[in-house]
Amino acid sequence: MVRRVAVIGAGAGGLASVKCCLDEGMEPTCFESSEDIGGIWRYTDSTATGRVSVYRSVITNTSKEMSCFSDFPFPEHFPSYLPHELVLEYFRMYARHFDLLRHIRFQTTVLSVRRRPDFTASGQWEVVTETDGVRESHVFDAVMVCTGHYQKPYLPLASFPGIESRFKGQRLHSQEYRDVQAFRGKRVLVVGIGNTGGDLSVELSRVAAKVFLSTRSNTWVISRVSDHGFPCDMVGTTRFNHLLDWLLPSALMMRIRFRKFNSWFNHTNYGLASSKSSKFKVIVNEELPFCLLSGTVVLKPNVKEFTESSAVFEDGTTEENIDVVLFATGYNFSFPFLEESVRSAIDNNRSLYNCIFPPQLEKPTLAIIGLIQLTGSVMVGSEMQARWVTGVFAGWNKLPPPSRMMADVLKTKPPAKRRRENLKMSFISYVDKIAACAGVKPSVLRLLLTDPQLALAIFFGPCSPYQYRLVGRGRWSGARAAILTQWQRTLKPLRTRVVDDSSASSSGWCWLCLLALPAALTAAFLFSKHPQPGWSRWPGPQL
Repeated sequence: MVRRVAVIGAGAGGLASVKCCLDEGMEPTCFESSEDIGGIWRYTDSTATGRVSVYRSVITNTSKEMSCFSDFPFPEHFPSYLPHELVLEYFRMYARHFDLLRHIRFQTTVLSVRRRPDFTASGQWEVVTETDGVRESHVFDAVMVCTGHYQKPYLPLASFPGIESRFKGQRLHSQEYRDVQAFRGKRVLVVGIGNTGGDLSVELSRVAAKVFLSTRSNTWVISRVSDHGFPCDMVGTTRFNHLLDWLLPSALMMRIRFRKFNSWFNHTNYGLASSKSSKFKVIVNEELPFCLLSGTVVLKPNVKEFTESSAVFEDGTTEENIDVVLFATGYNFSFPFLEESVRSAIDNNRSLYNCIFPPQLEKPTLAIIGLIQLTGSVMVGSEMQARWVTGVFAGWNKLPPPSRMMADVLKTKPPAKRRRENLKMSFISYVDKIAACAGVKPSVLRLLLTDPQLALAIFFGPCSPYQYRLVGRGRWSGARAAILTQWQRTLKPLRTRVVDDSSASSSGWCWLCLLALPAALTAAFLFSKHPQPGWSRWPGPQL
C-alpha cells in the first residue's frame, strides 16, 4: 500500500497531484526548487536563473472553462482567455481552497531519485534533496514527476550554418524573451512558427523596424474567437465533433477543416499553408494575418545559412542587416535526477505506458505527469493523469502486467525521426482513455435515459473538465450545475454594458435539443460500442 508520495514540481500538474494524493488518503510531500507555486505561469523578469517562465504579454490559448481543474471552476468574473497574472491567482485560490501549501517544501531541489535495493518487493524510492546547501535523504513509497516538458530550450544551431561561426548579431531563444523593449528599432528574424513564434512576431512588429518570420511548416492559423463570438475550443471541442471525426473518412474531415480554416482568410495567398499538404500544424493567433497583410511581419521559408549580417533562405532570397535572431523552436524535457537506467528509457512520452508509467519497472510506483501535448488543455490532461495514478497507487485501479504495457508502448512508439515532435494527441480521445482507466468517464447513453438535459449538454456542448466529475471516485456534487452554467460564466465578464435584444430567445435551442435527441441516442450507442482513436488528425491549441 502506497502511503508516502514524493511530488516533484509545484506547477499545475504538481498541485493537482498533491490534491489527488490527499483525496486518496496519502501523505504527499511536494518539492519545488523555486520560492513559489505556478511553474511556468509564474512570470519573472529575470532570465539569470534559467527557470522557464511565460513572457510578459502571454494570454492563454485555451479558454477558462476548458482549462480549469475539474472540481474548481475559474471565477465567473475572470475573462475567457487569461493573462499569466490571473492564471497564477487561480492556482493560489486552488491551493488555498484545498489546503495544499502545507505539503510543499519550497526552494528545495531534487538531486536524485533512485530505486531502493528492495524495490522489487517494496516499490520504494530513495529521494535526495537539497535546501539551502543542506542535503537530505528520504524514502517514499511512490514518486510523481510533475516538471512538464518546458524544461530545456531546444536550440538547433547545427541546422543553421553560419549562425555560430559567421553571424555577428544577437541570437537568443524565446525562453530568454520577456518583452519588446530590447528590440525597438531593430530588424528581427524569428525562427519557428508555433504559438510562441506567432505571438512574438506580432508583438515585436509594434516596435521593431522589421520582423521576418521563418518557417518550414505548413501552418493553419485560427482565432480564439469562434462562431458568434464564443471561445473556439468551447465551440469545436465537443463529443459530437469527435464522433464525426471518427465516423467520417479522414480525407473528408481534412477537407472540411481546411475549408473552415480558409473561410477566415486564404492561407495559400499568405504563404502559410496549402490544402494539398498532409503535414501541417495549427496555431492560435488573431493578429498574425493582419500583420502579414500590413507588411509589419514578412513570412519567409526556412533559413539556408547565415552570413555576418544577413540570412539566406532556401528559396534563394536574402534579408540583409539582421540585428537579432530569435529562435522559437520549443523545448526538450529532461529528468536529470532520475537514475540512468530509468532516464535513458524515456526518449519521449510514447516510451511510457499511456504517456505516464515507465513500463519496464517491476512496481508501478513512478509516474510522469504532464509530459503530453494535446489538442486541448494540458492542465486538464495532467489532472486526469494524477487522478488515475493515485488510484493505481491506492489499489483502486489496476495496471496490466509489465509485458503487456511494454507491448503497448512498442506498438504506439513513433519512428525515430519523429520522436522529438512529441506527437500531439486528441484531447477527448486521450482524456477519455485515462478517465475510463480511472472509472470516471461519463456514459452519454446512460445519461440520455436518466438526465436528457445533461446528456445533450455533454454531447453537443463543450467537453469541459466537469464531465469527469459526474461519476466514479472523486465525484463532485457541483459538476452538473457547472456544466449547465458554463456558457453563463463565459458571458459574465462581457456584461459590462448590457444592450437590449428582445428578439433573442432560448426556445430555438430547446427545440433543437428535442430534435437532436434521437440522433444523440443513436450516436451515443455507436460511440460506446467501438474503440476511439488515440491520435489527433488536427493538432490544435493547448494551455
